[in-house]
Amino acid sequence: MITIIPAIDIIEGQCVRLTQGDYGQKSVYSLSASDVAKTYEEAGFRRIHLVDLEGAKASEPRNLHVLEQVASHTSLDIQWGGGIKSTESLRQVIDAGAHRAICGSVAVTEPELFEAWLTEFGPERIILGADVRHGKVATHGWLQESQLTADQLIANFPKLTQAIVTDISRDGMLAGPAFELYVSLQQHFPDIEIIASGGISSIDDICRLDTQGTRSVIVGKALYENKITLKELKIWL
Repeated sequence: MITIIPAIDIIEGQCVRLTQGDYGQKSVYSLSASDVAKTYEEAGFRRIHLVDLEGAKASEPRNLHVLEQVASHTSLDIQWGGGIKSTESLRQVIDAGAHRAICGSVAVTEPELFEAWLTEFGPERIILGADVRHGKVATHGWLQESQLTADQLIANFPKLTQAIVTDISRDGMLAGPAFELYVSLQQHFPDIEIIASGGISSIDDICRLDTQGTRSVIVGKALYENKITLKELKIWL
């Protein structure tokens, strides 16, 4: 059964959503990201996806106080991304309460360092973040583009056990996820938890992902825009 992971994107401690990764297209859904996290825990979720959007641009975490608040006031399994570009920042994120750290840019620009993190912290603590635009992995808060495909990036790390793959063109668009991409990746990497992200627009999208064998999915804007209700998700909680 697929695992549902609600997303909270953070700017200045607030819960926001961007459209296609564009910082100029920001919608604010709550003044307190930590309050939103508590609401999700009360609804029955056990895992949550927190992204420090300011940290992603600044190349260092900028909203660790939010992570600390969520970790201290909930028992959620927290996966945190944004600004983890050094071993120091990775330690800060884990020390602040993250159970899993999402690392994307470093895996592209410094693969040896990312491999060292998998060894030192354990693959259960490190999630590869592969954000894809036009078939290529984007880095640095989606502002730069590499020449690697998601397949190539994932294949670089034999110790890897979990990867979030986001189709940037679909993120925040409520137009449906890249179903074929997730089927292909899960078939190529059967031992890796491929986490679908971007474009989820309805409960039918989640049902299709579940049926095709996708292990986990991140749901963001569809929840905030009431395209999917918490009641509809109860069967997976």
